[in-house]
Amino acid sequence: MTEKHVILRVPAEASFARTVRMTASALAVAAGIESVEDVEDVKMIADEGFVYACATAPEAVEVSFSLAAGEVAMDFSLGASEPADDAVDLVRVLLSAVCDEFSLSGDGATLHLLRSTGGTDDE
Repeated sequence: MTEKHVILRVPAEASFARTVRMTASALAVAAGIESVEDVEDVKMIADEGFVYACATAPEAVEVSFSLAAGEVAMDFSLGASEPADDAVDLVRVLLSAVCDEFSLSGDGATLHLLRSTGGTDDE
């Protein structure tokens, strides 16, 4: 599968978390992630990434999805506010445990998350 990119921009409001989760789920399947458990992991990562992004007080959150065989990367745009540590401590723990990659850009403007199942390149 050649790498594909999808960008989603939603208001930074809790009511849009489902939109981010469902988009991530559909894109995981499109990337060849087949097991229900792995798709659920991608949904959880998307949800927690959105929570983290919203904690930085942006007006909107842009999620850039990059798809490759058996892999979904998500880059969340962040606001200018530093999230309160107690608000995102559990989010950090969950993302560190489930993601294959979990990092913040050097300028603090982007949260990068990756979930890979080691899929094959069928296309």
